[in-house]
Amino acid sequence: MPEADLTYADVKFIRPRSRDNVASEDITYSEVKISNNQKPANIQQAGSSRRSKVTSERLVLLVLIALLVAALIALGFTLFDKIQMNQTVQSLKEENEALRKNQSEIKPKDASSTPTCPPPPTFPKPQTCPPPLGVKCETCLKKRPEWEPHGGNCYKFNTRKSSWNESRRSCKDQGGDLVKIDSREEQMFLEIKLRDLMEEPEDKFWIGLTDSGKQGSWLWVDGSPLDERLMFWSNGEPDNWIGLNPAGEDCVRMGERGGTHDLKCWFDQSCDFPQKSICEKATSISPRVCL
Repeated sequence: MPEADLTYADVKFIRPRSRDNVASEDITYSEVKISNNQKPANIQQAGSSRRSKVTSERLVLLVLIALLVAALIALGFTLFDKIQMNQTVQSLKEENEALRKNQSEIKPKDASSTPTCPPPPTFPKPQTCPPPLGVKCETCLKKRPEWEPHGGNCYKFNTRKSSWNESRRSCKDQGGDLVKIDSREEQMFLEIKLRDLMEEPEDKFWIGLTDSGKQGSWLWVDGSPLDERLMFWSNGEPDNWIGLNPAGEDCVRMGERGGTHDLKCWFDQSCDFPQKSICEKATSISPRVCL
C-alpha cells in the first residue's frame, strides 16, 4: 500500500500503578496506521451539497421549459381565435355588401319611385293612384281579378297544367314571367297560398328556376344565379331523377299540401311534366291605366 494512503497516530497505553510504586508510570507508545480510503466527512458533505445544487438547477430548468411550452400553446390558441374572428368579420362584410347590392336592385320597386297622379283641372280626381300600403294595386287590378298584389308585385296562380316552357310563354303573353323568389317573406307568401290551391301531393306549381343550360347551375328566368342564402329545397332535392325522362329533371316546382314548417318545398322535375304554375309581374302604374 502506498505511503500516501497511511495516516500515523500515537497512542499511549498507561500501565496501571502498582501498590509498591505508585509514583512510577510506564508509558508505552504504539504506532497505528489508519487507511485514508474513507474520505473525510467535510468532503462527503461538499459532494452531497453539489449534487443537491445540480438537482435543484435541473428542476428549475424543467419548470421554465414547461412554462415556455404552456406560453407557446396559449399563444397558438390566441392566434387561431384571431384568425377565425377575422374570417367571421370578412364573411359578415361580404354578406352586408350582398344585401346592399340586393337592396339597390329592388329599389325601383319602392313606393317612392311611383309617379304621382295630379288630377286634371276640369275633371274629377281619377282613381288611378296607388292606394295605401297593404291594399296596393287593389283598385288598379279590378279589371284583372286573377292577379293578386303582394309586396309591390302581382301574382297569378295558373291552375291549367302545362310544361315548364309552355307555362312560361303563357306568363310572358300576359306581361309577366314565371315567378322569381327574391326573399324569405316572398317564399312564405307563396307557400301559404299554395296550401289552399293544391288538391293532392303532386299538385305542385312551376316557378322560374332551371338548370337546363348547365347541369347543377341553377338560374332564374331573368338570368340571375340562385342565391345560396335563399334556397328552399325539400329534403333530398334536387336529385335529377331520370325515371320519367332520361334527360333528368331540369326545372323546379314548389308546394307541399298541408304546408311545411321550414318553407322547404322546392322539387326538381322534368321540364316536360305538366304542372300548374305561378306568374309574376311588377306593378305598373300610369295616370289612367294600371295593368
